[in-house]
Amino acid sequence: MALHIVHFSHHSRPQWGVVANGAITPIPGEFKTTAEFIEANPVERLFMLSGPTIPESEVQWLSPVTANQQFICQGANYRQHMIESGLDPDVKKFNMIFTKATSCIVPADSPVIKPKEVRFLDYEIELGLVLKRDINSRETVTDENLHDYIAGAVIVNDYSARDIQIPQMQFYKGKSYRTFGPVGPYLCLLEKQDIPKLKEFVLTLMVNGTVRQSDSTAGLVYSPAETLTELSAVHDLHAGDLLATGTPSGCALSIPSPEKQRAAAQLPEAEKWRLFLKMQEDRPQYLQAGDIVEAHIVSSDGAINLGVQRNLVVDEAA
Repeated sequence: MALHIVHFSHHSRPQWGVVANGAITPIPGEFKTTAEFIEANPVERLFMLSGPTIPESEVQWLSPVTANQQFICQGANYRQHMIESGLDPDVKKFNMIFTKATSCIVPADSPVIKPKEVRFLDYEIELGLVLKRDINSRETVTDENLHDYIAGAVIVNDYSARDIQIPQMQFYKGKSYRTFGPVGPYLCLLEKQDIPKLKEFVLTLMVNGTVRQSDSTAGLVYSPAETLTELSAVHDLHAGDLLATGTPSGCALSIPSPEKQRAAAQLPEAEKWRLFLKMQEDRPQYLQAGDIVEAHIVSSDGAINLGVQRNLVVDEAA
């Protein structure tokens, strides 16, 4: 059975706890990082936790992924999202990997600040996976041993400044503004028998109560096992690091058709990007101050629920 963990502040003291029925049972010990918490608290031990509880309504949420951990992302990893992005999932043969600055990580209920220079602010609900242990060499990760590598799951919203990311070809910069990476509210620790459910999580994102994104992890192109195998050959990973596994279709971003892209390739750079930005101007789906974005992720059988992430979009102060 999965266990819901919350990182929170109560009376100005950061703590970790187990959540059940709206009450938090604090976990003894001081754990400054997600890695320290995971390494000291096997999920099996936490099932035995008891003691006084704190109402969940009385605490301030903190991110269950601390800012010292790596924030690694997959791009265009759902079949329908690839198709709407002008890619053929049966032809694309590479796993798109990028990172976000960990300074963008904020609690799940944080406002999202729309920078003054950003016109086209987009949303991307993602299933985030938190690593259980370090990976310091090439390893083969499979569905059968994935439980040795994944500690748990979280909701991630990969907010993106499309007018920075796309024309400037700056994934890192366009996705790393402060507040662009809310995580949580819960870190759902998984047992071995829970891992197969990673293939059947349902992701839903709403803006002002209207569903914008809805899909299942059954639509992932590159699985967590495949991705961790590939990443293990590139660089070191650590317990507590976050892997965001990609977003479904339904983002505000509008990508020109392959035919229009080929035609635009013949144009001068300035004209090509002028037309791209003009296309985005016609998309009312882009976020504006006052919008409320809600993200939900739950297993298809309802047994694992990662909670609700709710963000109010606000303009950057003058």
